[in-house]
Amino acid sequence: MLVCGVDEAGRGSMLGPLVIAGVLIEKSKIPELEKIGVKDSKKLSPKMRQELYKKILRIVDDYKIFKATPRQIDLAVNQHKLNYLESMNMAKVISHLKPSLSYVDSCDVNATRFGNEINKMTRRKIKSYHHADSKFIVVSAASIIAKVTRDNAIATINKKYPVGSGYPSDPTTVSFVKSWFSEHGKLPECVRKSWAPSKLIMSQTLT
Repeated sequence: MLVCGVDEAGRGSMLGPLVIAGVLIEKSKIPELEKIGVKDSKKLSPKMRQELYKKILRIVDDYKIFKATPRQIDLAVNQHKLNYLESMNMAKVISHLKPSLSYVDSCDVNATRFGNEINKMTRRKIKSYHHADSKFIVVSAASIIAKVTRDNAIATINKKYPVGSGYPSDPTTVSFVKSWFSEHGKLPECVRKSWAPSKLIMSQTLT
């Protein structure tokens, strides 16, 4: 029986991509993930995530990653369809991997509704839960793949601009966005213009 776990990374960030990752594994091999120390990516150090990323890819049967760009995210937010963007990309991952059963981490307040939406797009069995990344090890594995991919994307942006982590709680990120907007009168392509913190910076700078 092939089982899939799907999770995202970067949803709350001001900049960079939203990453959706899925792993496919034979059910009998799941204990191997537990043996190497796989757990929710938020409970691991960056170094440990990097190490586990390589080990996970050696154990799983397949994996798939999709990235939503800041422009795609802005379009979804402006249409009030951010959850749909996430469910659509999760459906793409699942359709590519073709599992018998999928566990997904729900971003919708109604986890059942979120799972049903993905089911309609894939016609496959979906189990949708809040905090699935801490409840199911296959989703934990997916969370590590998503987080490392997201971290690598932010590292690439940092080679060009000093953006920090990309999150609104990071002073480096906020300082970069403020400085860029003050100097150029617009935000760079890597920044999500629809995000409330971005809008606040633009409004404060203009006043």
